[in-house]
Amino acid sequence: MLEQELNRYWKTVVNTIQDGVMIVDTDGTIVSVNKALENMTGYNNDQLIGKPCTIFNCNICEIAREGKGEKWCSLFRTGVVTKRRCAVMKKDGVYIHVLKNASLLHDTDGQVMGAVETMTDISELIEKDTQIEAFRRELQTENGFHGILGASASMQQVFDLISNASHSDAPVIIFGESGTGKELVAKAIHDTGTRRKKPFVKVNCAALTESLLESELFGHVKGAFTGAYRSREGRFEAADSGEIFLDEIGDLPLSTQVKMLRVLEEKVVERVGDNRPILIDVRIISATNRNLKHLVEQGSFREDFFYRINVIPIMVPPLRERVEDIPLLADSFFRRIQLKNQKKIMGISNESMELLMSYAWPGNVRELKSAFEYAFVTCQELLIQPHHFPPTVTSAQLNVKTIKKPLLNRADMKKKQLIEAIERADGNQSRAADILGVSRVTVWNRMKKYGITTQKKINR
Repeated sequence: MLEQELNRYWKTVVNTIQDGVMIVDTDGTIVSVNKALENMTGYNNDQLIGKPCTIFNCNICEIAREGKGEKWCSLFRTGVVTKRRCAVMKKDGVYIHVLKNASLLHDTDGQVMGAVETMTDISELIEKDTQIEAFRRELQTENGFHGILGASASMQQVFDLISNASHSDAPVIIFGESGTGKELVAKAIHDTGTRRKKPFVKVNCAALTESLLESELFGHVKGAFTGAYRSREGRFEAADSGEIFLDEIGDLPLSTQVKMLRVLEEKVVERVGDNRPILIDVRIISATNRNLKHLVEQGSFREDFFYRINVIPIMVPPLRERVEDIPLLADSFFRRIQLKNQKKIMGISNESMELLMSYAWPGNVRELKSAFEYAFVTCQELLIQPHHFPPTVTSAQLNVKTIKKPLLNRADMKKKQLIEAIERADGNQSRAADILGVSRVTVWNRMKKYGITTQKKINR
């Protein structure tokens, strides 16, 4: 194909390109655009030809412009722009992110006659990057105290006990209602302790029958019972030099409690069907939602075993006793579910927050999280409203007896939590961030928003 024929078809070629193409003269006046640029910006050809290239209000335009004259734009000085990320404004006023490339155009005598610029729409890539950054930030900076959120005084006591227990090898028992996060507490003890690089093995004592439970805990030898086709190590052996978490220990059968006493006292286990002791070095962390003292009185729990495991007790408060933590938990659950959900839900209404803070939450933190998962399914609006939550939540009446602190609106609650955290941290913003489970930048922004200083006497 001859050069003359190519020149005849250049416009067809340019209009086939997916990237936007624009040609300007030496004054920056647009002389030609392709179809992709029209589609990208919302302008048609007639609305652009003859207009200055500043019509797109590019956010790097001020940087590139150097005053009037032949070299009014840095492009005419450098001769090229390569892979510059910027934002340009469409006809409707909405900005899109583009990747720019530009080069000067010369006539046959080598004189500059204008420039050609291409724009690649990278808005979707930027949106994905933003989402990934949100995931990273949520997982790394909004993760609270090793995954546990709470700024109330009762939760601060729990955090202190976790820190102290992590430096000991004594047995720990975690008391708390179902859904309060006892397993998270156990994991936090392991993750902050001297055995954190060793195994952390979990066993649910209520999920297995007595015979299966002993085999699961202590292991068995081949032929010990029907179906024992080979020898198998137990969870205690698997946790050797690490820690074992015995959830629902209140459901442990009496016969198993006797064998557990030997494990605690002699640091040995015997596999089912064998009498050879196996030395182990395992720290026991247990948890229960039952009243073990009451079980001891009933005779269904051994008193000697109770005192052996009840060396470092940690009480995890129910959610109704730490109402001030509900906005913090609600925000966290909302953000996490929002990141996974495609719905454009922007936030939680004040009425919804008041409802959440007035409900007794018998299922505790687990129920609160489930309530938000339900709300994201039912909500078709920009804000989550009270009627989007499960009927068990919306139909409940305010029970004054379950609320130990006066209800504040969401902003006042956040300010109060921030003040308490700063006071607890002696004005150190980094420590206050750790207490609240947020980043230091978030603490700084909130202090600025609420007019809080780090002076000794904080103005409430």
